[in-house]
Amino acid sequence: MIPLPLVARGKVRDLYAVGDDQLLLVASDRLSAYDVVLPSGIPDKGAVLTGLSVWWFEQLADVVPNHLVTARVSELPEVLHPYAEELRGRSMLCRRLDMVQVECVARGYLTGGGLTEYQASGSVCGVPLPAGLVDGSRLPEPIFTPTSKAPVGEHDLPMTYDEVVAQLGPELSEEVRATTLDIYRRGAAVAEKAGILLADTKVELGLENGRLVLGDEVLTPDSSRFWPASSWEPGHAQPSYDKQFVRDWLTASGWDRTPPGPELPASVLEQTRDKYVEAYERLTGSSFDSWLRES
Repeated sequence: MIPLPLVARGKVRDLYAVGDDQLLLVASDRLSAYDVVLPSGIPDKGAVLTGLSVWWFEQLADVVPNHLVTARVSELPEVLHPYAEELRGRSMLCRRLDMVQVECVARGYLTGGGLTEYQASGSVCGVPLPAGLVDGSRLPEPIFTPTSKAPVGEHDLPMTYDEVVAQLGPELSEEVRATTLDIYRRGAAVAEKAGILLADTKVELGLENGRLVLGDEVLTPDSSRFWPASSWEPGHAQPSYDKQFVRDWLTASGWDRTPPGPELPASVLEQTRDKYVEAYERLTGSSFDSWLRES
């Protein structure tokens, strides 16, 4: 039990107050699918998400500032030192931000909810797209496709840019859109060098003294769709570095997507862990074990 006030518990992360101006973000191994937190967790998932986020914060440092103070357990407040092994690799001490109340999503390829919306209307979040696109099609250029921020267990809803402006105002909306797309473009360029396509991603942005700052996690298999470039073939669902094994098993199981979710077989959990670790190692060029040693 971490001896700090618990501020919030999300699908994956627990947030603890560290004084008035900092938070401890602890990424668990919890797994959600279809907005339901499942009873089975993915071993080491929280550490993969944290290590990858820390690496991406460095890659994006010239694009947008971030909220990270430290991810080294030796540099955490002294009250947390007895919990070093519990926190190692999966915790970040961060500055508090006033979070933007919009889910900031960028898409470079058409799939998932974006594909469903396109098939119904020819557009995604009010952005018109060319006719004839299929699952996995590369878009003419990356697009900003925001959604609402729904409470845990509820669904985020697509928003048009005009709806974002009505909520945030024109100046902040334009900065949020431009920053989200800049993060996507940098992430896609870095990933492509590792033989990975970044199909889409969701980022969390907040304000600190009027400055837009990147928060939470970034460009992980939980917040992004990563596809092996070598097997990309539009027209069907793509292999991915994420919890697709879990989604496939859940679909085959006949689960109706209402809580509680079913227990997952050990083989599905292990295959999913392997995909998360592979994504970390291909993107960073370093071993996952080295992250655990260094954190």
